[in-house]
Amino acid sequence: MEKRWALILGASSGFGGASAVELAKAGYNIFGVHLDRQATMPIVNQIIKEIEKTGQQAVFFNINAADPIKRNDILDEIKERFIDKDKSLIHVLIHSLAFGTLKPYISKKPEECITPAQMSMTLDVMAHSLVYWTQGLVQRDLLAKNGRIFALTSAGSHTVIPYYGAVSAAKAALEAHIRQLTVELGGMGVTCNAIMAGVTDTPALRKIPGNEKMLSSAKLKNPGGRLTTPEDVAKAIVLLCSEKAAWISGNTIGVDGGEYIVNYTGEKVCKQIK
Repeated sequence: MEKRWALILGASSGFGGASAVELAKAGYNIFGVHLDRQATMPIVNQIIKEIEKTGQQAVFFNINAADPIKRNDILDEIKERFIDKDKSLIHVLIHSLAFGTLKPYISKKPEECITPAQMSMTLDVMAHSLVYWTQGLVQRDLLAKNGRIFALTSAGSHTVIPYYGAVSAAKAALEAHIRQLTVELGGMGVTCNAIMAGVTDTPALRKIPGNEKMLSSAKLKNPGGRLTTPEDVAKAIVLLCSEKAAWISGNTIGVDGGEYIVNYTGEKVCKQIK
């Protein structure tokens, strides 16, 4: 019987961590790539425990996912692991890397502006790395036919948030990469979609200046009366992994309870019906 594996880039928290657990519940073994120091390793270990409770395997690598040498090392190791495992392939690839520079573009003081190195790093980690990991999987015959590729984007890909310029550019590029991969991998039956989550209280969001106002505003205008959770997004990803979703590809799919369409934060738009 074919063994299904998911490879999750950014698997230690937020959307990546929740998706790892939810996919394990759905029968996927998990390769997790993350970059954590000792202080946050207990969270990683808890995710691994949750995966193993489902009876699935959890193999995690604590590396910089944007490092080309480390990337090739991990892909080679996955290839080696699969040699002795009949019909094992990567059926799901999730890109949920959130590491970028949050600085304004323009300031009279050069030290306050984003630098070329910071801009390049942000785009490389949060966008271009998806392409390079996909290339590596295909070139090693590790990506399953009819597989699934997901990239986590945000409304910031096409709207302006203070200090978010480089990340916004990365998210826009990420969505463009998804469209291109959709066409180039279509012959394999691989679907590619960007998932645009609503405002979610994650470690990545907490790094954005003014995140408290973002959270309160999102909760106020969301028709569901609450914030999006990582588990909401993870469940949507599992749903899109179904064979019944095989013709959904090349899209940016909102998972936000209708939050994005509401452009008003005064009196609550959607009141509870009694």
